[in-house]
Amino acid sequence: MSAALPPVIVLVRPQLGENIGKAARAMLNFGLTELRLVTPRDGWPNPDAGPASAGADIVLAEAEVFGSLADAVADCTTIYATTVRKRGVMKPVLTPEAAAREVHASAGRSAYVFGAERSGLETDDVALAHAIVTVPINPEFASLNLAQAVILLAYEWSKGIALASPPEVPLDPPAPHAELEEFIQHLTRDLDASGYFVPPERTEATLRTLRTALTKTGWSHNDIRMMHGIITALGRTPRPR
Repeated sequence: MSAALPPVIVLVRPQLGENIGKAARAMLNFGLTELRLVTPRDGWPNPDAGPASAGADIVLAEAEVFGSLADAVADCTTIYATTVRKRGVMKPVLTPEAAAREVHASAGRSAYVFGAERSGLETDDVALAHAIVTVPINPEFASLNLAQAVILLAYEWSKGIALASPPEVPLDPPAPHAELEEFIQHLTRDLDASGYFVPPERTEATLRTLRTALTKTGWSHNDIRMMHGIITALGRTPRPR
């Protein structure tokens, strides 16, 4: 796993407090905690950010405010501008995955820079960066919101660190074939008693089809025991309600 410093998330001229909160929530889900704000429109702190962060209080409490993007990334050695367009500036263009690999390989501090909700990053913002990060997206509908963009980059970065994995649910081991065969015989007897095999000359072909279907599923011991109980119950005389 990577020992490089985690990237900082820089929001340039963010407009709505709730969008800052949602970005903080996206960050903390994937282990990022350092948020920097460049001239937020409504000032900082913003009362709308907390509820939208869904508990990512540590990110908001430690967020720093800067008067310019240059000040916000002054301590960073590699700066990635996130934008769907190059905006006339010739820079290397990376996917989020490629950018994450570079961040993990870097010995310095990296920054992911995001623009305002409506207009994105300006040309001067992009010019300050070392590379552009662009998400492969539907060209006919390139409409990611701020938190979505943050979560995409944060997720790709998180692949290189040890986050908790979803718990594995143990599966029942498959039953031995003898148990499945016993169930098939049970089912066959009850189907025969109910008059299922019509016409009689198709019985062999029907049984073959039935066996083929039942041997595909990988039944466990508990599956087979349950099915025995279901077939037995179906064969009983219904009790009056």
